Amino acid sequence: MGEDTPRLRRRHPFLRALGVTLAIVVTLAIVAGGLGIWTVTRSFPELSGNVKVPGMSAPVTVYRDSAGIPQIVAQTADDLFRAQGFVHAQDRFWEMDFRRHVTSGRLSEMFGASQVGTDTFIRTLGWRAVAEQELKLLDATTLRYYQDYADGVNAYLKTHKGADLSLEYAVLGLQTPGYTPEPWTPADSIAWLKAMAWDLRSNLEDEIDRALLATVLAPAQVAELHPAYPYAQHPTITVLGGGSTTATTPQVVPAVAPSTGALEELKVSLAALPALLGPAGPDIGSNSWVVSGAHTTTGKPLLANDPHLSASEPSVWYQIGLHCATVSAACPFDVAGFSFAGLPGVVIGHNDRIAWGFTNLAPDVADLYVEKVTGGNYEYNGALVPLTTHKETLKVAGGKPVTITIRSTLHGPLVTGISDGFAAIAKDQGANAGLRPVNSQLSLQWTALTPGHTAAAIFAIDAAKNWQEFRAGAQLFEVPSQNLVYADVDGNIGYQAPGRIPVRASGDGTVPVPGWTSAYGWTGYVPFDALPSDFNPAKGYIVTANNAAVGPNFPVMITKDWNNGYRANEITNRLSAMIASGKKLSVDDMASIQSDTYDANAATLVPVLTAIPGESDASRAIELLRSWNYHDDANSAAAAYFNIFWRNLLNDAFARKLPKSAPPVGGDRWIAVVGQLATEPDSPWWSDARLGVSGRDQMFELAAVEAYHEAVRLMGPDPSTWRWGSIHTLQLTNGSFGKSGIAPIESLFNRGPYAVGGSSGVVDAVGWDASLGYEVTRVPSMRQVIDLADFNRSTWVNLTGASGHAFHPNYVDQTALWQANKTRPWPFSPDAVRAAAKETLTLSP
Repeated sequence: MGEDTPRLRRRHPFLRALGVTLAIVVTLAIVAGGLGIWTVTRSFPELSGNVKVPGMSAPVTVYRDSAGIPQIVAQTADDLFRAQGFVHAQDRFWEMDFRRHVTSGRLSEMFGASQVGTDTFIRTLGWRAVAEQELKLLDATTLRYYQDYADGVNAYLKTHKGADLSLEYAVLGLQTPGYTPEPWTPADSIAWLKAMAWDLRSNLEDEIDRALLATVLAPAQVAELHPAYPYAQHPTITVLGGGSTTATTPQVVPAVAPSTGALEELKVSLAALPALLGPAGPDIGSNSWVVSGAHTTTGKPLLANDPHLSASEPSVWYQIGLHCATVSAACPFDVAGFSFAGLPGVVIGHNDRIAWGFTNLAPDVADLYVEKVTGGNYEYNGALVPLTTHKETLKVAGGKPVTITIRSTLHGPLVTGISDGFAAIAKDQGANAGLRPVNSQLSLQWTALTPGHTAAAIFAIDAAKNWQEFRAGAQLFEVPSQNLVYADVDGNIGYQAPGRIPVRASGDGTVPVPGWTSAYGWTGYVPFDALPSDFNPAKGYIVTANNAAVGPNFPVMITKDWNNGYRANEITNRLSAMIASGKKLSVDDMASIQSDTYDANAATLVPVLTAIPGESDASRAIELLRSWNYHDDANSAAAAYFNIFWRNLLNDAFARKLPKSAPPVGGDRWIAVVGQLATEPDSPWWSDARLGVSGRDQMFELAAVEAYHEAVRLMGPDPSTWRWGSIHTLQLTNGSFGKSGIAPIESLFNRGPYAVGGSSGVVDAVGWDASLGYEVTRVPSMRQVIDLADFNRSTWVNLTGASGHAFHPNYVDQTALWQANKTRPWPFSPDAVRAAAKETLTLSP
């Protein structure tokens, strides 16, 4: 791959324009002590003693263990969520404030003109506007909980300003003096759900990718690069829709091709958005599985979950316990698990009766429509219809306000042609001659832009006591659609796929479609009772890892773009082997599966490579592979060489033939593509006259030699000293200032690098983007194993720590455990919580 290095980094446009001036100012401030120890530590919250919080009806106790994880005990539900808001603000308010500016399209108010483009796109999508509509749909009790939470946040804000809130405000003050956070509102919390739905938006990137590929490749070639789910080789979550093992091939050629320029423009817009959960793509997913008591050491279920999201600092998750002192109808919560700072309740975890985990179902809930736009009108069913338009004003720190116009069709907002910069990109790229309609733009129809009830689902699930109540809560969880696994203390296990999934008049949602006709419109949504569900399956376990939920004969289409199921295959194989041997599973066994680094891609390609005869510069490195167990462990020399070979193979065989905007990034889809083509040694993909290569074996040899020389450059001449973890490193990056491109600022907030194992497409899904390098882009963002026989024997770990304050002892204190695939004890009962407590804070009226 020539001179490529693993440090190749795509600089995110966010905060780039802070510029050299701020870098100099911050450096001088640090040197002069302006951001010295006092500034760094002044935001550390008070964790013990007594604090008065207006609005409390009775004292609330906050216990924190050695990791700073709070367990809150309150007399009423209102006090409970008021205290949660206070505690979230103590530890994570900058994160909360930054997120709400993202979700409302108001980053320019904090960071100036550099964020006008990002704000314009998010305002166009209308996340905040939809959140405000959803607020009006809430029942009185749910609305009260959101207001309680906001009151708790605001109680903290009343006594903390500027650097007293977080170190980031001291840095921001150098660029935007006078900035003061405004009070928190329920809509701020609900808007976060839109960001979560956006980052888990399923196959929008695949839709764009197919359309881009169709501009340079024949339909058969596009189909080879976007294969159907391998039902015959990999499992489905349920047995529903089984029978034939042949899947229908996704549509690969658009009925009408949008311009290359429009597609490029949209890709630029998507790339510019801050990824709050993680960059969209093949590795956004999760593992979760549940095993019935028939196969466990305790005779009760065990449930494991590890969502794969961004490698951020602080972690997207916040561990917490929410306990009513006396559980009753008026105060029904006794729950612990992982929350989002800024959102009341627990998203994933367990209460005193049930446990649950999430993975992304990834249904196709977003479609791109090619619209014929003329002036202020668009064509629909033979008539010109006025665009729906409205204006919004962006406040810009250090600059004049900017007024934008948002345009929509009946499908949704126009997501192209929204700025002069994007128009220039489209002009440079040119049109796809003969296929592009005059004045075409792309509109987006997406389920999350229709107001729904997800904001109420969290409380319903947190309080559920059985399968029926859990399903009732799941029914409210409309976007993003998730795979929900379930277990209860009575020994039941289950699976439910909730969500608002569209029914299309025609088409399969895999490519952009004509917007000027109703022939491709949505006609409704799949009823909840028609979505996949399973309860106490005979085999005694359920595995979800973003694999197909149903077989190819399921009566409704959920998506054509399932994850290809390599992780699900390995988890299922591990579980079935243990069960077949008569072994009873323990919490430790479940955790050992979470750390599994078996690489099915290597198991397919290494035998092909090592069977090629002859000697080359790469022979010494290839010898490493002959005795390798195909595990991507951090200390493995063979794993290092194989993954460098894999990246070079993708570049040599594919990247040179594809649009630069649609490179091979690795992950499960490309594993499936190359695995199939490896059985076709004469496939045209393996030949390239410019490289002097003909056939699979020559292409493998070329990639192997290039990989050897790259490995020598990166790790030295002795293959025995190579280590995967030396190039596959995790950098924990602050979502705002950590991406500034200004080293003194980044060093304040970022941590790492950490040497890690795992890879894309393996159970320990520490993913990387092969078009960029070997650095980690996605991770198991937390890990939990819940023991339904005794919740106190459950374990959990976060990617970073409870605190969002740089240099706080709990900022990254869990990272070393996470890196080593270890976990922490998870106390739940009152006695266990009190025994683990290192700090106790009373919040008094």
